[in-house]
Parts: sequence; C-alpha cells; structure tokens
Amino acid sequence: MTDTPFRPFETQLDEKAALAVLRDALAGAEDGELFLERKRSEAIVLDDGRIKTASYDAHEGFGLRAVLGEVAGYAHSTEISEKALRRAAETARLAVGGGGGVLAPAPKGTNARLYSDADPMADAAFAAKIDVLKEIDAYARAMDPRVVQVSATLSAGLQEVEILRPEGLRLADIRPMARLNVAVIVEENGRREQGGTGGGGRFGLARLLEPSHWQPLLQEALRIALVNLGAVPAPAGMMDVVLGPGWPGILLHEAIGHGLEGDFNRKKTSAFAGLMGQMIAAPGVTVLDDGTLPDRRGSISVDDEGTPSARNVLIEDGRLVGFMQDRQNARLMGVAATGNGRRESFAHIPMPRMTNTYMLGGKDDPAGIVSSLKDGIWAVGFGGGQVDITNGKFVFSCTEAYRVRNGVVGEAVKGATLIGDGATALKGIRAIGNDMALDPGIGNCGKAGQWVPVGVGQPTLLIGGLTVGGQGA
Repeated sequence: MTDTPFRPFETQLDEKAALAVLRDALAGAEDGELFLERKRSEAIVLDDGRIKTASYDAHEGFGLRAVLGEVAGYAHSTEISEKALRRAAETARLAVGGGGGVLAPAPKGTNARLYSDADPMADAAFAAKIDVLKEIDAYARAMDPRVVQVSATLSAGLQEVEILRPEGLRLADIRPMARLNVAVIVEENGRREQGGTGGGGRFGLARLLEPSHWQPLLQEALRIALVNLGAVPAPAGMMDVVLGPGWPGILLHEAIGHGLEGDFNRKKTSAFAGLMGQMIAAPGVTVLDDGTLPDRRGSISVDDEGTPSARNVLIEDGRLVGFMQDRQNARLMGVAATGNGRRESFAHIPMPRMTNTYMLGGKDDPAGIVSSLKDGIWAVGFGGGQVDITNGKFVFSCTEAYRVRNGVVGEAVKGATLIGDGATALKGIRAIGNDMALDPGIGNCGKAGQWVPVGVGQPTLLIGGLTVGGQGA
C-alpha cells in the first residue's frame, strides 16, 4: 500500500506536452478533457466466524474524450505516458471528424472541501481490522442465543483524480470512502430469518471501528431479524402505503430520479420528457439532488468533468423545474451544467448521474401519518428493485414492513413488494412528514453498466393506491 500522492504531471507526464496532445485531439470539438485517476481499495469479509475474503485492489489510468454535438469519442489506457496519450488522442479524434465546433466555456472553479483527503485505509493496521471483525462476531452471538450466523464487511478506498481541460484548467480531487455492513441470521423452531444494516461515507475508517458505532448496528440488525422471525405473509392488492424516512428514499431515487437525468429527457425516453414547468407531483413535494453535503457518500467537490457539484432543485412544490445535467447534455438542451457528470472510473465515459437525491420534509407528524392509515402497509426498510425508465414503472421488495388497520400497527409482514410507477406515485402523495432523513450511507447506483456511490433520503410519506404484491388477502 503506497502513501505517495498521485501526481501524474510530476512523475509520468509533462503537463505542457499533455495539454498540446489534448488540444490537438479536440481541434474542432466542442468539449472534452483528459481524466486521470488512481484508485485503491480494500475489503475484508467475515462470515460464520471466519475471515472469508480479504482483498486489496489498485488501478490507475487515464481517459481522453472529444465531444462534438451528440457524438463523443473516448479512449482510455492503464498506461499513463505520452506515448499512450498520443494513441488515445488519435482514437478520440475520430469522433470530431471534420470539426466545426466551438470549444465550450470551461467550468467555474471551486474551493469547496466537502471531505477529508486522508487515506481511510491508513486508520488502522490490517490486524486491528481483523480484531474488530472478530469482536463484532462475538458481540452479535452474545446478544441473543437465537443468533446462528454473523457476517460483517469492512471496506475502504481512496480515489485520486486529476482533470486537464483544453483551456489549460487543471483540477484535482481526492475522494475517500469507508463503509461497515453487518448482518445476523436468527433461528427459532426451525425458522431462519435475517436482518442487516450498515453505512459509511466519505471519511476515515476510525469512526466505524469504534464499539459505540458498530454495537448499535448489530442491535438494529438483530431487531430486524427478530421482527422478520415473527412476520406473516404479506397481503396482496391495491392499498395505501406509508414509507418510512431515510433509506426508503431509494424508491424515490429509482422510480423518479433516473427519469430526471438530462440524457433521458434529451432523447425523450423519460416519462418526464417534455413536462418542464408542469405539475408532476402533489403540492408540497420538493425534490433535490445535492452533491455538496459534507462527508456524504454521494457528494463530490467537482464532478468528473470538472464542474463543481451543486444543490439542484428538481421538483419544487410539485412542479418540475430542473434536470440533472453533464456538460454535453446541458449544451445540447441549452441549459447550464449542474455538476452531475459522473463516471465509474477512467475507463468509462461521463454521463448525467445522481449524487444525493432526496425529498424535503413537510409539516405532518409521522406518527399521525401512520395512525391515519385505514388499511395498508407501513414500509420501513427496502431491498432491491427494478425500474423501467421509459414509463417509470417500478417493483421494490420490502425488508421490514407492517400491516396497519384503522391506524393501528399490527403484525410484521414478509414478502411484500410495492408495484407502481413514479409519475403516479408522485401525484399520489397525500402526507409529507417533518422527519426528513438521509440514508446511513449504503447507496450504489447503476446506469449503462457503470456504478457510482450515491445518497438518498426522504421524510415519512403516505402514498395512496400502490399495488402491494404478497401472498394473499
């Protein structure tokens, strides 16, 4: 593991020569950049009392992009050298063809520091991390005799980025990430159920290794497992649903957020295409994408094109007021870039992506929202889901949910899935709690084969008329 800072223009490339190659590749283009990256990460997995895997990964490389109109040429390499850069420039240059473009203005600079640039992997020695995982296993098994299996994953990484633009602008960002996930399986009378939780963000591992952090996580995982141990099959049918605060915002992210990304709207493949300025949600619904929140998993000081991240309002009091944009889509749609140009790594081209997407809180009391439910489901935790961007239709599985009748919370239910579409769900929101919360730092988002870390959040919500998939009435 190296502590040497990533300084490619000092050790591998001459900046003036690299800039000359970049400018040649972008002659006649409208935009483009040289994106250089080094990323190191580690993950340790404990399962059933033993260290199952321990991995350390490191990669570095560059990507060179040339953009003209709707076309982008991209070439990347794991070899950071002038020779490799010239080869990449020849490939990317093909997208420009005869040229004819005028170079777009450079992004504005920023002095924002949303997170530390310290290496989170250096917070503890490898042996100390193993000891903490063993302590987690012992503590979990001592909590309850019904605990038969424990798993925990400790992961950390550091992404170092340099961006060189044709105007000569050079930007750098150092992005830490740390995360701890825990899960337990309980057994009683031959029945087994699981509960899990976790989280993290753009900070060091130190805070995650403290017992004051991981002991409450294990207690929560056990609580969820025991709730599921007594759960009955979920009902099926159309009913009102109350969503809890925080992580249930993943439904908002998937069913609505992707549809508000600029490229889907430019290509008119989003269910929200052509609706700018119109009411697409119930009054009181305000949705933001905000990459400027300190230490959050989805936050970025600058995006992967060099645009500073921003607090972007997407829906305001029910009305569609903005999309998330990278530079290319913003230019083609005649609007400003919003700091949402993101990529998984140097081997991937940037595109409009979410950062931290959440709904602002309202004025309703959360307990009052639940007690107003006549016959429905109170969904507190979510697992995986599927969404069709073109129509917003979604299917989400609940990991913790309860049946509510006449305002009284009854039995826990298992196997519940929520089925609907984003546009209808937005307009079906009947109550908005005053308890907006962000998720604990567990979100990942996939798009076009690329994965990036994200955040989600929302207050308690009452949504009318969702289809609940279950096992009976």
